[in-house]
Amino acid sequence: QQAEKMRIELVLWPILAEGFIGSNLKFDHQRSREARAILTIGEPLTWEEAVESEVLQYVREHGVLQFINLWKDCCTLRRNDELLWGDELEYAILQRSNGKTKISLRGPKIVDELTQQENQHSHRFEGCQWHPEYGSWMVEGTPARPYSGYAADLCRVERNMRLRRKRLVSALKSDEICPTMVNFPGLGTFGESEEAFWYSESSKALEFSNNITKSETMPDCVINPHPRFAALTANIRKRRGSKVEARPPRFFDLKTPKSASQYIQGLDAMAYGMGSCCLQVTFQARDAREARYMYDQLAALSPVMLALTAGSPIWRGVLADIDTRWDIIAASVDDRTPAERGILGDIDLDHVRDHRLAGQGIRHLPRSRYSSISHYTFDCSGDVFLKEDKEKLDLLQEHVKLLSDGPAPIDDGALRTLLQAGIDPALAMHISNLFTRDPLVVFRGRIQEINDATETDHFDNLQSTNWNTVRLKPPPFKTNATTSPGWRTEFRPMEIQLTDFENAAFAVFSLLISRVVLAFDLNLYLPISRLDANMRRAVRRDAATKAKFWFRSHVAPDDDDSATKDSPSFYDECCANPFDEEIQKDGPPLFEEMTCAEIIDGKGSYFPGLAPLAYAYLEHIGCDRDSLKTITRYIEHVRRRARGELKTPARWIRDFVRDHPDYKFDSNVPDSIISDLCQACHDIGLGTRLAPDLLGDVTIRPITPDGAWDIQLSSIAIPKNPQRAALIERYTRRQPFQGFIEHPPPPPDF
Repeated sequence: QQAEKMRIELVLWPILAEGFIGSNLKFDHQRSREARAILTIGEPLTWEEAVESEVLQYVREHGVLQFINLWKDCCTLRRNDELLWGDELEYAILQRSNGKTKISLRGPKIVDELTQQENQHSHRFEGCQWHPEYGSWMVEGTPARPYSGYAADLCRVERNMRLRRKRLVSALKSDEICPTMVNFPGLGTFGESEEAFWYSESSKALEFSNNITKSETMPDCVINPHPRFAALTANIRKRRGSKVEARPPRFFDLKTPKSASQYIQGLDAMAYGMGSCCLQVTFQARDAREARYMYDQLAALSPVMLALTAGSPIWRGVLADIDTRWDIIAASVDDRTPAERGILGDIDLDHVRDHRLAGQGIRHLPRSRYSSISHYTFDCSGDVFLKEDKEKLDLLQEHVKLLSDGPAPIDDGALRTLLQAGIDPALAMHISNLFTRDPLVVFRGRIQEINDATETDHFDNLQSTNWNTVRLKPPPFKTNATTSPGWRTEFRPMEIQLTDFENAAFAVFSLLISRVVLAFDLNLYLPISRLDANMRRAVRRDAATKAKFWFRSHVAPDDDDSATKDSPSFYDECCANPFDEEIQKDGPPLFEEMTCAEIIDGKGSYFPGLAPLAYAYLEHIGCDRDSLKTITRYIEHVRRRARGELKTPARWIRDFVRDHPDYKFDSNVPDSIISDLCQACHDIGLGTRLAPDLLGDVTIRPITPDGAWDIQLSSIAIPKNPQRAALIERYTRRQPFQGFIEHPPPPPDF
């Protein structure tokens, strides 16, 4: 009943290039409507205005103060929140005509149409929310209500995803499709004319204007019309001092010329990265401690889940030697100056120093804003068990230093302010790392006007433009613990899949592993350097079956019959075991390289595997038989994907291209193949095309637009006219009734 009352509310301030964060688990619809109004007002400052007025420093400093006030506000509420969670899926709208496929720039209009329909169907428990995305050809969909913490609700996930696809299809034109592909493979390629790769309803042809992007291959018209997205695009380029540039390595096929460039050229716009579609899952935790612990543990899983869901092997019409979007997005939003990237050479840093920028624009930043995590956030030193044992606490702190062995710059001023305010070192380091960046979009009239004691606009500005594999989300200000969202952890690495079954499988599996970690006191911590190495391996071609990833050999604490109910659990000893081989010289290594299959299924007698632990957890909670049947299909799909028995979408796409009669085995993917590929992916998602290499024996029930919306029983009188008479005559003396005479709609698939 509590879950019935709770709804996901869209957080619209700030709205950033990744789109709306649909799973933010807010429940006040009036507040949601007010937030939507923010989109229609306000003007973003130009980058020059923001720099010259020193607004950037103001936002950074007050963002830290807002977080401190928010933290203190949260600490006044004793939380023990239930599990609520949600997912986000992003869709690409494409238009097919004359054997070619283009992106359709009707995304914003489709969002408006779907939102209007959803509002008319708010009486239904199962519904959807629709949000704009960075690209005008993109749409994001989320469930209208969060999933609850009951096993039966794991079966809701696929049903809601199917409903989203059904309703989206109902809003498309007859020549439009919406395959759940990670990226449109032909984005940025030119055919017979410059506008060959996009479609607009406008009767006036759209000119190739690039005043915002400055791109040679991507026009401004593909950006969502809301001014925030255009400002974000321009400001990343201006802060960087040049166009962004992604350079995916080319896949050299049998007949690829040896003289061909090692890298695919021309990905010089933000749209190449932020035009990618993904699957994200957000979990509400019991409290801040659990959310922070899950942040750390899910970070270790990110490379594995990225590799298992890989689905983007084609960029600008060329086969790449990578399988995922990750590096492309990282490059597409990389606003670092040359000095911050470390490519100045012999140029004196004093010549490029700018005191108005974060770190004066010269502090070395080893990562893009879109990256893996830089710091762990859980604070073991706050536990009562460790406070009473100084020797153990000192050892723990030494271990934490060893874990944090990756390059992770911090803002010294922010760190000092946070520590002085009583924020623990682990969280202070995490926040101060976020504030090594500059705010990218600042709205006029929303700067000094913001009240640091009650609003978090400036903190959100920095927090939400650090796009990491995992994101820690605090509750909103001044909330009631019984009616408001709590602390949440967002899991962000996974790529979208071609079918709702696959997307549900990976969403549910992620949720189950988060419960397994808590139930079995798992410790998945890795040194940051090895986590970074895993991310580099995860993007490679066929990483799901060929790559090995660093993982802990022993993830669960040893069973101890002498343990009591008062003994510390995972909160208290998550980091307190030695994790460096040099420390543990007499025992087995704590880390080893494992394949995805070994991580999922287990290895030897010492590593049980995540899937077996998920089954053990389901038995422990007494999962009902009907739910277990559905959940088992999801777990087994993940296992078969990891073993290589089922293809990743990336491998399936590669094989589709190489089996196509128009492919010349020269790495280039022509328009004809791209068009056939997109249609095939759309059909697979609708269940009208079988894909045993992807799905095994799983059959997708066909999805049609019929029954997408409820039909109201109208009481309005039918006008007396010839049409009414013809309607009556059509069904007179027809016994027994055999259905509608013309175009009978099939029964709904729900």
